[in-house]
Amino acid sequence: MKSLKIAVIGGGSTYTPELIDGFVRYHQELPVGRIVLQDISPQRLEIVGGLARRMVQAAGIELCTTVDRAEALDEADFVVAQLRVGGMAARALDERLPLEYGVIGQETTGPGGFAKALRTVPVMLEIARDIARVAPQAWLINFTNPAGLITEAILRHTGAKAIGLCNVPINMVRSIAQTLNVELKRIELDYVGLDHLSWARRVWLDGEDVTGRLLHSDTVWGGAFSESFLQQLGMIPNYYIRYFVHTDQVLAEMKNGGSTRAEYLQEVEADLLEMYADPSLAKKPELLDERGGAYYSTAAVELIRSIAQDRRDVHIVNVRNNHALPDLAPESVVEVPAVIGKSGPHPVTAGRLPASIRGLVASVKAFEELTIEAAVTGNEDTARLALLSHPLVPSWDIAVALWDAIKAAHIQYLPQFNQ
Repeated sequence: MKSLKIAVIGGGSTYTPELIDGFVRYHQELPVGRIVLQDISPQRLEIVGGLARRMVQAAGIELCTTVDRAEALDEADFVVAQLRVGGMAARALDERLPLEYGVIGQETTGPGGFAKALRTVPVMLEIARDIARVAPQAWLINFTNPAGLITEAILRHTGAKAIGLCNVPINMVRSIAQTLNVELKRIELDYVGLDHLSWARRVWLDGEDVTGRLLHSDTVWGGAFSESFLQQLGMIPNYYIRYFVHTDQVLAEMKNGGSTRAEYLQEVEADLLEMYADPSLAKKPELLDERGGAYYSTAAVELIRSIAQDRRDVHIVNVRNNHALPDLAPESVVEVPAVIGKSGPHPVTAGRLPASIRGLVASVKAFEELTIEAAVTGNEDTARLALLSHPLVPSWDIAVALWDAIKAAHIQYLPQFNQ
């Protein structure tokens, strides 16, 4: 097959060496000839790009950096998006502000994810329209959070070919394989839901249903859920379900935990950038594992490989629902297994959701739809209704107060609400 060009939007991210490591590891199976890192920060590009060049040298991959998005996209076969509007400082506000109103503060779930989406959707729509104009042949692999919501906005409002990808499903498979002490390829999941709101209804090992063996608090997510909940649910939940199931416990932990995750990661990022600037470093440092996103390079490269080589493998991705989950609208984006080939993702029909999770999924999907509408239109009434519709926001008064606080904190990144 031909040599591929990969464009990475947000290439100055400290995540980038993780992605580059994947392309280097898979170079024999996936012939990437050129990678272009694009970012709005020349300083970050210089530091991160320097390490990336040293990493790809042995594989013979050409690596370039640019602040010009059109230049990066020109003739690209695949575009990977991994950006954070407002940087880690904005994430810190997303995690801290909701706590003042007795609501969980998290970067992708609840009011924090809402704020991130409002900042990010307009930017990602611009990028997607540029892709449709400059590189209509390219597939956009979206890692930008909240990944499912962002992917739905792109598919609803642009002509770009987009697939959302999260590392949670691959981490779930790895955790299950480690628990059972077996190879990954022997595990199969009946996986349904939305990005960061998903469940494995059944887990099979070599075709045998082993779900019951995993319904204990010390397996898969290391005690994140109570055993009574897991036993009664009868499914393996995504780690983020903890925010909805053990809300009071999580809220107390956040209020009493000192620094937030973002505040901690600001220190990690500073250390990583210092390491990346060392001209003797030619591989991703172990500290990068602290940054999060483990195995996302594996998920990305294997997904790209399936499209480029028309492998028709099954990947768990964020994709247009069509009729995979009949409880949701066909145009909704869901996180389900899909057959991946040159024509893109074809979601596997999963059937009706169990009643125990159906209401939560419907509620969060309604929140996502309203959030996309608010991000696109700049309508404040829609923004308030979006917050109210989220299961973690307890009342209209709190929704209104949260919106006022979010708008004040992020107004420089919310031009659609400042007209």
